[in-house]
Amino acid sequence: MYPEESTSQMVSDDRMTRDLPSFPLEESGFSNMSSSLNPARGDHEFFEDPPTRALDEHLVEFSEALRTVAKALRQVAEGKASAQAEAAIWKRKYELEKERNSSLKHQEATKIFHSGSREEETENLRNKSLVHDSSPEKSVHCCGKDGICSHETLGDGAADANSNKQRRMVTRKASFRLAWGCNGDNSGQHKHEVVSFEKGNITTAGRSSKQILLKWESQPQTVLILAKPNSNSVRSLCAEMVRWLKDEKKINVFVEPRVKIELLTESSDFNFVQTWKNDEEIKDLHSKVDLVVTLGGDGTVLWAASMFKGPIPPVIPFSLGSLGFMTPFQSENYQEYLDAVLKGPMSITLRHRLQCHVIRDAAKDEIETEEPILVLNEVTIDRGMSSYLTYLECYCDSSFVTCVQGDGLILSTTSGSTAYSLAAGGSMVHPQVPGILFTPICPHSLSFRPLILPEYATLRVQVPLNSRGQAWASFDGKDRKQLAPGDALICTMAPWPVPTACQVDSTNDFLRSINEGLHWNLRKIQSFDGPRDF
Repeated sequence: MYPEESTSQMVSDDRMTRDLPSFPLEESGFSNMSSSLNPARGDHEFFEDPPTRALDEHLVEFSEALRTVAKALRQVAEGKASAQAEAAIWKRKYELEKERNSSLKHQEATKIFHSGSREEETENLRNKSLVHDSSPEKSVHCCGKDGICSHETLGDGAADANSNKQRRMVTRKASFRLAWGCNGDNSGQHKHEVVSFEKGNITTAGRSSKQILLKWESQPQTVLILAKPNSNSVRSLCAEMVRWLKDEKKINVFVEPRVKIELLTESSDFNFVQTWKNDEEIKDLHSKVDLVVTLGGDGTVLWAASMFKGPIPPVIPFSLGSLGFMTPFQSENYQEYLDAVLKGPMSITLRHRLQCHVIRDAAKDEIETEEPILVLNEVTIDRGMSSYLTYLECYCDSSFVTCVQGDGLILSTTSGSTAYSLAAGGSMVHPQVPGILFTPICPHSLSFRPLILPEYATLRVQVPLNSRGQAWASFDGKDRKQLAPGDALICTMAPWPVPTACQVDSTNDFLRSINEGLHWNLRKIQSFDGPRDF
């Protein structure tokens, strides 16, 4: 062998070795040969994970990132809904404070004009405080009297010294105050719960769950009558009551537009009846009406509550329906009952409402929070027409509660405890007990029992993204809304209860309703004769 040939062959082999890694050696089967031909790179690993494994790892990382983003957006949506609810409460407090201050200034200006005495002005301003607070403990002296002070007279403008006639024509809302009736004592003293921890022993000296009394400070001037539709007996009673209120009591009467058309069809003498034209006027209805009279059943009371998105005047419910858990007054004696109510004082039941927010698709960038909905009975979340079980995740004050797998879930007020919640196995609760009932509908678990949560709890029910089907939410049996995977429903106790008048008192009316309406614990009495232990 010539030296030149040996050198040329070595150069050729070296070039081949350098070019080998650029070929797909796995497919050609020369991986071992390449390793032997290139001992300098023999320790280097040429083989990597299959492409599918790398793709799976990227998908896992991407899904984890999506979950993190979804969780963050969900928290932002919940914070937005909570902030909107709190802002609405403070806005309403500010409006009430502004109306109260304006009313007091109007009253003082009128008194000064009639008396002409500056001393009386100073004395009245000293006795009346302009401080308004939502807690009963701080508001018991806001009008210089014992009890829980409510709204004062609403004035429509400043006093006009040149026209007494115009001043008399100004429509004002009647003022009243709330007091506590303690064991039959109607003194109006607010007896709240006192906790003592003297010497390390915790005791309660008194309780605040007493009967609430409404006492008029000025005569009611305006009454709103809401009547059940498609009923001849209700229509005739409504016409009779409107005439009696106007002729005998000199009271202004508001009715629904539908009812006014029916009254005018019957007689043109009902021209004095007032109504509203659009939804904007309904929003201001609570500032014009002193009392709300319902003619129907519990559904009419629910309709009355749904009309008022904020404060609602006292409701006088007359029974013209089927069961009537919230309608203690009989329509045959309406004159007697209305006389007693207009004179006062009257016992009332504060029926708490739930405030619900629907958050649309909390896992997306664009978060839509709908207008809050107030319910008096319950909000129901069910599977609708879907053949799959409802799958819901439930949280209470950001703490996980449980996953609901069944036909659905009921979030009920204590007033609604005798409605759908009772049929689903929930407890019957006194309507003045503040709380939220958590009742499952046909759960696929024998250990899923109903709960009663405190009134300050914030509940969040959401449809998980991996849910097989959608859910449907209904509010007091209407306004059904679809909840898609990712949507959430937030429920809190609303700050505006529905004050309903009692025939006797709150407890008596509640026990009468479950005995007469549901025949609660009705059983034949055991005969006195027979075997005995003695």
